[in-house]
Amino acid sequence: MELVGTASQGFAWGGLVSFVSYLVTAAVLTVIYVFIYIAVTPHAEIKLIKQNNMAAAYAFSGSLIGFSIPLAIVISHSAAIMECVIWGAIALVVQIIIYFLARIPLPELSRRIEEGEISSGLWLAATSLTGGIINAACMTY
Repeated sequence: MELVGTASQGFAWGGLVSFVSYLVTAAVLTVIYVFIYIAVTPHAEIKLIKQNNMAAAYAFSGSLIGFSIPLAIVISHSAAIMECVIWGAIALVVQIIIYFLARIPLPELSRRIEEGEISSGLWLAATSLTGGIINAACMTY
């Protein structure tokens, strides 16, 4: 059995550098997304999750995954880190807009999540995931 990247074939260090560059870029974009999302929403996600509020956990998890899906597509299609950053920022903005759109039929969404109404948390999670999937599909240029 021959291992990929053995000494006779050489190791593609450029691939490793690219991997680390995109991984760090994705991590930074995700941290920025989390901070912005937490700042924009009126409910305190992390505090509520620490209190075992399942509605908040569902809503926040769905939003995070909804952001991560287009980010993954962007990474797989980007020719350069800056392109990834720009499209990642667009994914971030779109996901924040999705939060506000999800509040249209449920104007009291944040209050309901704070009160632990699981259906409200699932609504926001599903809306975030749906938006993220559509956003990702639109980014497969």
